[in-house]
Amino acid sequence: MSPGPRTAVATVEELQLRYSELNPLVNAVCTPNPAALTEAVRLDTERDDGRARGPLHGLPVLVKDNIDTADLPTTAGSLALADQPPPPYDAPLVRRLREAGCIILGKTNLSEWANFRGAASSSGWSAYGGLTRNPYALNRSAGGSSSGSGAAVAAGLADLAIGTETNGSIVCPAALNGIVGLKPTVGLIPQQGIVPLSHSQDTAGPMTRTVRQAAALLTVMSGGGIDFEASCQGDDLTGVRIGVPRGPLWGYSNSLDQITEQALTLLSAAGATIIDRLSLPSPGSEEDQLAILSYEMKVDLAAYLATRHPGGPRTLADIIAFNKANADTELRYFGQELFERSEQTDGLDSAIYVAARLSGLRAGRDGIDNLLRDNQLDAMVTPSYSPAWAIDLINGDHVLGSSSSHAALAGYPLLAVPSGLVEGLPVGITFHGTGRSDATLIRLAHAFETARIKAHGPFPTPEFKPWV
Repeated sequence: MSPGPRTAVATVEELQLRYSELNPLVNAVCTPNPAALTEAVRLDTERDDGRARGPLHGLPVLVKDNIDTADLPTTAGSLALADQPPPPYDAPLVRRLREAGCIILGKTNLSEWANFRGAASSSGWSAYGGLTRNPYALNRSAGGSSSGSGAAVAAGLADLAIGTETNGSIVCPAALNGIVGLKPTVGLIPQQGIVPLSHSQDTAGPMTRTVRQAAALLTVMSGGGIDFEASCQGDDLTGVRIGVPRGPLWGYSNSLDQITEQALTLLSAAGATIIDRLSLPSPGSEEDQLAILSYEMKVDLAAYLATRHPGGPRTLADIIAFNKANADTELRYFGQELFERSEQTDGLDSAIYVAARLSGLRAGRDGIDNLLRDNQLDAMVTPSYSPAWAIDLINGDHVLGSSSSHAALAGYPLLAVPSGLVEGLPVGITFHGTGRSDATLIRLAHAFETARIKAHGPFPTPEFKPWV
């Protein structure tokens, strides 16, 4: 007789033990849920009574600490929100997780304010949660801003976690920590109840050990109208056309490029037609990209803070003042010049904002869609991020390159999946597509994941040691 499904209680107890052993090393979880075991007992009872809610019933999920949970603090990593009561309601995506039978195991640390406060920031650091470290190399970055979610899954503190992305904040920590990160099309998952940076670019998304798990989570988070897991169809990509935009998304890491070439070989062997030596236009000026975020953050953050406890901060100006008054903790490693720039903006009807937004859409949506159409592509594939850089709290991040800006400006989906190791450090490839092509990207990433495991075996587990 085959054993029955593992109980939620047994799973939570095992993860809590692992948390006590490993979280002190990686600091991925900033707020464990003290009620997780009680919730597991309740869900096991439901299952025993024949009332299982679906395939995620009884599974623990970690949630990034900028997503509202009515029973746990939501701080965005800032001490300005740390002493405030929890939000009055769960974010809609959290409510959907609970309704599907998921257990909120805790909240994960992040780069404070989603890495948009000061230019010299270090990914994975927040005044509230401290510094998250990469399980594969404790002296190297876990990426940002969903650093805690990425490191937690890699460390085995949960198989399922939720991150958020504006520009790279899911796919970067996914790549650096050797896990799967899915940034959905903006709008597929409700934005309400998420501490905002940019309404035109922000979205939550799954961060998991496998593509199939990410697809199952996306089904629940998006409301269940599409069964994304059905897109995990094996490793046959016959008839699929995948473009390779070399410019400007390759060339910043030779070792990463070499592993990505091996990934192209696997995709071709799976039946895909690779259309190589393509190029995307520049993602626009850095000034335009910064203007979009600066203008949107001031407005969007005020709208969010209005939903929180009336005794807390209400505007970006309030946060800036708090940071100045608590500079020894909040401003210890880097400043808040991005906040101050945002505070000087004058609303979303500004000609500067409108022009920057239109420029971003042309570079992002037109750039991606034109390349897909002109070459009859189903999707594109690129290297994800450079291997994890050394943590440097004094000088900030040392990112060599990335490939998320076009999709960020467009609001289009990305899916990062592990592709190999560079001197023991995980790297990945990223699949890109047009709006609402999430299911296509899941199919391609699952096929690649299957082919890579067949060729090279399971991805190695981290050793929780410094990289030397």
